[in-house]
Amino acid sequence: MSTATGTATATNYTDEPYYTSEQIPIPPELPDILLQFSKAAIRTQPTDVLAWSAAYFRALANGETPPVKERLEMPLATQKIDTGLSMGILKILHKQLSPKGKLSLQEIQNKCDDLKIPREQFDDIVQIGAFNGEVQWDSFLAIAVSKLAKNITDTLTKICELLTSDPPGANARIPFEQWKKYYRYLAELDGDIKEQHMKQVIDYLANEWVIRQNGMIHPRNFIHPECPKLEE
Repeated sequence: MSTATGTATATNYTDEPYYTSEQIPIPPELPDILLQFSKAAIRTQPTDVLAWSAAYFRALANGETPPVKERLEMPLATQKIDTGLSMGILKILHKQLSPKGKLSLQEIQNKCDDLKIPREQFDDIVQIGAFNGEVQWDSFLAIAVSKLAKNITDTLTKICELLTSDPPGANARIPFEQWKKYYRYLAELDGDIKEQHMKQVIDYLANEWVIRQNGMIHPRNFIHPECPKLEE
């Protein structure tokens, strides 16, 4: 009986088709797709790898920007708890959503969910901005960045670092017109900064720095000792 079983087992193995590596067709683009995916996962360090992987390949399939950090982001020593927000995460969202300008709050929420940003963080931003329905992405971003900053000056510094085309460690320049929109929006949200003071800040920067910098501004301009403080 044992001999019969052994014969049957051997026969089963013999009957199974045997494929060599040359016979198995591998899509030529697959190795590079998997390589890029692995690199993206290492840089982004998602908290939920499966959920992030689904968002990554869904974005690629839809021709959208995938949720990938530009570089590995080490946690700040000053950040005692993980809030789910970071400059790297916000840069991902900005790359994905800024081309649309104005978009639905639900779409922003979906992208935040893909990146596992805690719902309470999202809800807090929505409450501060009184957002509903269609949302201007720049407004949402400004509040999100402010949650990582100490004050308006620090917020605008981080916005420059996030939006700049300069390499890391350089001046972090952005167009002055773009900077003004963020400053005015944040100042209006603050509620304690008068229009006259905003005008004083903007006039100083425009006449002292921007005119000599081809319409650009960077953080060293508005933290200069001679510049009026951004907050009153």
